[in-house]
Amino acid sequence: MAKRKPDEVKPGAPAWQSTFADLMNLLLCFFVLLFSMSTVDAQKFEMIAASFNQTFSIFSAGATAIGDGILISNGVSQLNELDEYINSTGKMDQGQTIDENMATGLEEAQEELEKAQMEESEEMAEKIEEAIEERNLENDIEIEFTSQYVQLTLKGSLLFDSGSTELKEAALPVLDQVGIILERYAPGTIEVEGHTDNVPMSGAKYSNNDELSSGRALSVFYYLIGTTNLDPAQIKHSGRGEYIPIADNSTPEGRTMNRRVEIKIYNSLSSY
Repeated sequence: MAKRKPDEVKPGAPAWQSTFADLMNLLLCFFVLLFSMSTVDAQKFEMIAASFNQTFSIFSAGATAIGDGILISNGVSQLNELDEYINSTGKMDQGQTIDENMATGLEEAQEELEKAQMEESEEMAEKIEEAIEERNLENDIEIEFTSQYVQLTLKGSLLFDSGSTELKEAALPVLDQVGIILERYAPGTIEVEGHTDNVPMSGAKYSNNDELSSGRALSVFYYLIGTTNLDPAQIKHSGRGEYIPIADNSTPEGRTMNRRVEIKIYNSLSSY
């Protein structure tokens, strides 16, 4: 019996590959047709192109430089003449405009803040002044205000004997009322400052006016934290000595005015 010959292998790709290739060609033609029928928003395209041009230094018409050798771009931007480049592209004017606008905006914001601070201080001062009048303390306490704080000024002769830091008994009722006012109206930081005249200390416990003013401020501080519910962390105390007079030290009346304790009540918008 004759042997059967094996099936001969036909040359070429398998049949399924031809079908798959035809399918891919048809899909490609389909998407090309869809793209050709679509529209491009010219305005959005220009905006995108301008954005890329500004960010990545992409130039129109395939250009590779601005000016005559000012900017050479081969993947890395190189500036040969910075001043000329800035002037030619208008960057300096734009930067100046931005700086001016920022400065104007900051100035306006500062004015608005100071206005709000002044309004808050004025409102607080009016309430404190009413409380002082109700307690008949007008002769013992002077009140004034700034955009940062409301200030209560107490005469040194009311609080202390000459050269002493010990509070007088007669001053304690006044300080009690001051403490009630501070508890009710102080929104934040309180500063107690001691001031003296310029007469040198002699034969007293303290060697100079700096130490005396500091001791007096500290005495008021201790009394307030001992008789009120005020937070000691919110009360500052300092001695300013003879360096911030409010009257002429050459007269007895002026020296009397300079011997004082100031209590500054900072508003909630102040920097303290």
